[in-house]
Amino acid sequence: MSFQNIIKLPEPRTRGDVSIEEALRRRRSTRNFPRKPLSLEEVSQLLWAAQGMTSAVGERTAPSAGATFPLEVYLVVGDVDGLSAGVYSYGYREHELRKVVDGDRRSALAAAALDQECVEECAANLVLTSIYGRTTVEYGERGVRYVHMEAGHVGQNIHLQAAALDVGTVVVGAFDDDAVVRVLDITKKENPLYIMPLGRLL
Repeated sequence: MSFQNIIKLPEPRTRGDVSIEEALRRRRSTRNFPRKPLSLEEVSQLLWAAQGMTSAVGERTAPSAGATFPLEVYLVVGDVDGLSAGVYSYGYREHELRKVVDGDRRSALAAAALDQECVEECAANLVLTSIYGRTTVEYGERGVRYVHMEAGHVGQNIHLQAAALDVGTVVVGAFDDDAVVRVLDITKKENPLYIMPLGRLL
């Protein structure tokens, strides 16, 4: 995959003002967003919560069966301060974004998601994809289940981090897989699992 440009993200925080208990209490699914931007710092923190590194040996914020790490994270940006519109791949080791598609793709992603308005109206979308072979090579067909478990862990991490930041999100699972692949400009070896719109709370 070739990258148009690379953006180093602000360092993620490992301490915040909201306890895990408070984040759990606040967690809600949000489908209505005002037309307001997110900050680069907020996006950085949400990406780190999804798949950020937490140790020098490559451990991450979510557990992974056998440390096979089958998930990839993409950010479909429409309105984020400091980021031009486009599709970005998250580089967890360097904590950076790598632009892979130029231009605002929220409308196309919403069309792929059966015209769900929240996908278009949000500031940005996180999209989780999986490469099942990374896990099934170790665990056979059982590995598919492990990948789905891992996606759930990541989704909850994003939800809780969003709650702590006063950012809204929701898990979108209804979409045309092939259409999402085309929006992200990835190969069919990657399987879309989640779309998570991100935006300000009303």
